[in-house]
Amino acid sequence: MIIGIPKELKNNEFRVSATPSGVHALVQAGHQVIVESGAGIGSAITDSNFISVGARITESVEDLWREADLILKVKEPLPIEYPRMRKGQVLFTYLHLAASRECTEAIIKSGTTAIAFETVEINGQLPLLAPMSEVAGRMSIQVGAAALQKPAGGRGVLLGGVPGVAPAKVVVLGGGVVGVSAATMAHGMRADVTILDLDLNRLRYIDELFAGQVRTIASSAFAIQEQCMAADLVIGAVLVHGAKAPKLVSNDLVSKMRPGSVLVDVAIDQGGCFEGSKATTHSDPTFKVHNSLYYCVANMPGAVPATSTAALANATIKYALAIANKGWQGACADDPALARGLNAHEGEIRYQAIATAHGL
Repeated sequence: MIIGIPKELKNNEFRVSATPSGVHALVQAGHQVIVESGAGIGSAITDSNFISVGARITESVEDLWREADLILKVKEPLPIEYPRMRKGQVLFTYLHLAASRECTEAIIKSGTTAIAFETVEINGQLPLLAPMSEVAGRMSIQVGAAALQKPAGGRGVLLGGVPGVAPAKVVVLGGGVVGVSAATMAHGMRADVTILDLDLNRLRYIDELFAGQVRTIASSAFAIQEQCMAADLVIGAVLVHGAKAPKLVSNDLVSKMRPGSVLVDVAIDQGGCFEGSKATTHSDPTFKVHNSLYYCVANMPGAVPATSTAALANATIKYALAIANKGWQGACADDPALARGLNAHEGEIRYQAIATAHGL
């Protein structure tokens, strides 16, 4: 099989979909790998690094898409890439189609076979989303702490406080991988941390994990309002597998929050969990809603590519090899987890939550 690895085009997206180790594994299995020149530079991987393990470098992204049977990417195709997709080709990447009617329609029109990292599922777990959720969760505190500084438009609060001065109050909505990763960082920085989740068993686990040092509260509209109004930093960390995120924080609630408070919406890839959320970029990451500051960058891990690329490639190479070795149908037949990743094939949506989101 011919595998194509194009350069990512999203704003300030420096990740690449494979490392030299992964390319080596694909080549050793008898496959051809074509890498767009410069695709790995942002992740400190040079063309020569890829060449040394058997990849072919091309200057022409059009040739890469035309030749490849399997396209390995990190982020969803952008409009400039829509015409490059075709029937008979497999696209394996993060797609988040429930949040994008435009991309969904482009994939339907192309007839491509689209398998999404974020819907590959094993026993309720998302193994290809988890590494980036860990990165995004930890980053949410990092960027939130920076946004809380007065020059950035925040309240001028130091996350961990100092002796004699209370720390910032951090509220995390959602106790999944993102939420626990965010809480871990915030707690490590000595903030006052509260996690809300609907699952009481998950809250018990979190309580034990942090030895009671992170507050856990059963989520409800009342609890969310009460906690957000007292918060300096709110992390939106909710996820419904493959579907649009629920809107948990209304603009009316934000109007009652502390002036200069910061809201980081990690669920923005799935449409966001705050009513006022809209996707932003690393070059222009924040905007104001009432007197609060929103951070809604849709590819947060792209800012730390040396870490993110390695973490993502470690998780995806197993599945990429299976698709290359067996074809997408054989790989999905042998692995129910990968089969759940199938979002579209030959103009038809194959994932219920996406169809529901767009009325298809």
